[in-house]
Amino acid sequence: MMIRSRLLAPLALLAAACLMAPAVQAQAKPPLKILVGFPPGGSADVIARLIGDAMRDDFGAIIVENKPGAGGRIALGAVKNAKPDGETVIILPSGPMVLFPHVYKKLDYDAVKDFTPISEIAGFQFGVVAGPASKAKTVTEMMSLAKTDPKNATYGSPGAGTLPHFLGVLLSQSAGTELVHIPFQGGAPANTALLGGHIGYKFDVVSETAELHRGGKVRIIAVTGDKRDPQVPEVPTLKESGIDMVATAWFAMYGPAGLSAETVARLEKAVAAAVRKPAVQQRLLSLGYEPVGSTGAQLAAHQRADLARWEKPIKATGISLD
Repeated sequence: MMIRSRLLAPLALLAAACLMAPAVQAQAKPPLKILVGFPPGGSADVIARLIGDAMRDDFGAIIVENKPGAGGRIALGAVKNAKPDGETVIILPSGPMVLFPHVYKKLDYDAVKDFTPISEIAGFQFGVVAGPASKAKTVTEMMSLAKTDPKNATYGSPGAGTLPHFLGVLLSQSAGTELVHIPFQGGAPANTALLGGHIGYKFDVVSETAELHRGGKVRIIAVTGDKRDPQVPEVPTLKESGIDMVATAWFAMYGPAGLSAETVARLEKAVAAAVRKPAVQQRLLSLGYEPVGSTGAQLAAHQRADLARWEKPIKATGISLD
């Protein structure tokens, strides 16, 4: 009996090991890597970590990796060259996907062909902000003053080729009155110039200027979305102000081209579930973003529409970067 039990013990251990093997293999599944093309602490990084944490129930291990540089293009290049296995994705703002194709002469990626749309995470709009140098309280007054006093029809942006720059161009085209663009080295210097009365206007994310608006230091005279912003519900949209213009931006998740339909479905379902979590929604809303959680097909349609919308105003500037 002793000999038999000694023989059975190793066999029992072997059988147990075989039964445990599938579980061990499942635990060893590679993590989902979310790339961010901007430094830690920025809006894209904050959203990526927020969504990544909320997706852990579906994917287990999730790694958020920052690859800053070239306005997000370095991280996009890494995703473009990644295997289409659903293990590497990127969360980024809309600019590199809808503005850069019209701005850069030698863009090293095709924003449509080289990536698989997975989900639009959140959208946001901008405010048309008047500073102390302007007397305008409405967009109608702003454009009227631009005609009678062109030297004060200036607006600042974080730099040439940025979305706020092109918002001014689009508004000029829509209203039939030219605004003069003054580029700065970032958003903070532009804001300083606005508060100091050196420029008349600025286009900014509503959440960035809502407190200044409420404190009477600046005036948000319109918002660029298709509906009013809950942070400043008293401020009309451009359409309500008589300007036929809607312009929004968004954060979204993309993977490399060639992702299978099954992989896309799994990822978009996980993102939608993450966005629906109350804590995530509250955090996004507190940052001034509207939670979305779309399908990949809906994101692709939104991207195509924005690509078409920005082509004309960008070409009108004559800006073309290497």
